[in-house]
Amino acid sequence: MEKKEKINLNKPEYFFNRELSWLKFNLRVLREAGVKTTPLLERLKFVAITASNLDEFFMVRVAGLWDQFENGINKRDAAGLTVKQQLAEISKSAHDQMRLLNKYLLSLIKELRAAGIYICRVSDLSEGGRRWLEGYYQEEIFPVLTPMAVDASRPFPFLANKTLNLAVELTNQEGEDSMGIVQVPSVLPRLIEVPGESKRTFVFLEDVINEHCGDLYSGCKILDIVPFRITRDSDLEVDEDDIDNLLKEVEKSLRARTRGASVRLEIYNKANSRIRKFLYDNLDITEQEVYEINGPLDATCFFKFASLPGMWPWLYEPFVPQRPLELPDDSDIFAVLRERDVLLHHPFESFDAVVKFVSDAADDPNVLAIKQTLYRVSGNSPIVAALARAAENGKQVTVLVELKARFDEENNILWARRLEQAGCHVIYGLMGLKTHAKIILVVRKEADGIKRYVHLGTGNYNDNTAKLYTDMGLMTANDQFGSDASAFFNVLSGYSDPPVWNKLVMAPLGLRKKIYELIDNEIAIVKNGGTGHIIAKMNSLIDYPVIQKLYEASMAGVKIDLIIRGICGLRAGMDGISDNITVRSIVGRQLEHSRIFWFQGGGKEQLFLSSADWMPRNLNDRVELFFPVETPAHIERIKKVLDLYLRDNVGAHMMQSNGTYRRVTNRLEPVGAQSTLYEWALLAATADKIPMQERLRPMYNRDKA
Repeated sequence: MEKKEKINLNKPEYFFNRELSWLKFNLRVLREAGVKTTPLLERLKFVAITASNLDEFFMVRVAGLWDQFENGINKRDAAGLTVKQQLAEISKSAHDQMRLLNKYLLSLIKELRAAGIYICRVSDLSEGGRRWLEGYYQEEIFPVLTPMAVDASRPFPFLANKTLNLAVELTNQEGEDSMGIVQVPSVLPRLIEVPGESKRTFVFLEDVINEHCGDLYSGCKILDIVPFRITRDSDLEVDEDDIDNLLKEVEKSLRARTRGASVRLEIYNKANSRIRKFLYDNLDITEQEVYEINGPLDATCFFKFASLPGMWPWLYEPFVPQRPLELPDDSDIFAVLRERDVLLHHPFESFDAVVKFVSDAADDPNVLAIKQTLYRVSGNSPIVAALARAAENGKQVTVLVELKARFDEENNILWARRLEQAGCHVIYGLMGLKTHAKIILVVRKEADGIKRYVHLGTGNYNDNTAKLYTDMGLMTANDQFGSDASAFFNVLSGYSDPPVWNKLVMAPLGLRKKIYELIDNEIAIVKNGGTGHIIAKMNSLIDYPVIQKLYEASMAGVKIDLIIRGICGLRAGMDGISDNITVRSIVGRQLEHSRIFWFQGGGKEQLFLSSADWMPRNLNDRVELFFPVETPAHIERIKKVLDLYLRDNVGAHMMQSNGTYRRVTNRLEPVGAQSTLYEWALLAATADKIPMQERLRPMYNRDKA
């Protein structure tokens, strides 16, 4: 029999570039601004989200590529693109995206006007409105402004990252052509509401300043005024090879972050050539990094705009997380967990159960110790307050605070110091690794000895984002989970060798191997005449060896359904390679964040939750946890959730074989996963008098979606 030729799975055409895939994701977010059935201000928020995402993308990813290029690194990625080619493709795609963003923004501003909300120029105000605004300028704006001249004796000022500025071309008192800079103060509202107009009316702060530039440069002739905004390299660079104090090194790097190199200039598209040259030369920026905007710069201001009083008619009904299905009101969490594991699904079910778990442990005289990882927490975190209270109550409290959590470094430093002051033992992450795992361990003295209670999650211990992100958590008193949790914290806090785990799988020590084993098992089952099926839900899939393993499974006949919100380097639908793989992305009111992995296992199914996406950083450079869900009712519950995501035709986009995404629609029978999950949570919250076993089983079967 002729031996089948082995297919080379390293071909660049089998993969998509990470950065271009991310831009496609952000485009999906932006296009939600055009969905007419979505409330008007919710659509405007999608524009703001897209703009905020682009800011971070340039500050980190694009800045990193420029850094590589300027240091002579121009290697090809798995998709065959050199660093220089990536920068060129990113520039083209990002320019297109920002033009579309501006188009949506201007269209939505027109729709707001039709709804009775005017965003207009100062010159469009009534005489009474202009008088009021003049008083507001003199009292509130003028005292904050600092007009700066740029000449031989006064060099170009340093302009901080993401600041909005006005470039002023003028003729000075000596009759010489000159330039000035006025920074638009970020401490003032960007959109100013003007009372007394016939309709609810707002003007942009920079427009008000523009009107008064003649006063700011008294005695000079103003020739032109152009708004502009710069984005700087803001990636945190911490040299971990030789530092005695990680906390001090992170603080030093934070100070340096604000002065990074310029990587993007946004400028009003009517700017003349003299102002352009002035900015290009002083910001050391190229044409490729310049983005001309035909409208207001920095759409992130519309986050605050949408939350102003009186905006509720154009927003969604408030989303109220419900009491968890498996935790009756005011229940003794420890007593419940001694009976059974508890599965939580946020934000449909309230995150308060997790806060209560830590808070009750802090106040319980029988609790001896609490150990927890913290990656991102809210500004006024009740969990941090409970941990501090626990230490003050004399309990042993150990907290790993990840100082290198991007853009949360400063916040985490503050929390770490507060916890230390309260008497907690604080670990500042691990050298060379970010700790991204989500785990709480509570050690309690009980009548029959020491008992350990564990919470494991897919998302951060942040009570604010837990209302916006979809995540799952497992609470258990299972002794094997408890033993693993103790071993995990011992690895983090001391010099313990990694244990032989009972339940948990930890990255970077064994998660990659476990993923390969699970996929190989499905391949083996198919080769032995069975059927194989994998459903994997995550934020991003960009680890190319894992993608190749999925290709192997597809080629063997394993059915693979991927639900990936963001970056996906895998190319679905290629004949003979990935024709058994589907990829869908769900963009909706909530940010899809849960990581769920189901393997059919030839009838011996296995289901896991995890803090980790399938990216090189998660598998190689982070401390992550991957943990099984073993209660049959929980497995069925999560499978029902996955099935719902696979049937979604409201927020789902399917990847085509060329890498584009097409929105899934069905007008006759719309199925929205997120809205249905909220309906399920509402049903469960009314089920107080139904026995627990009944609550765990039939509720999901009542769904007609």
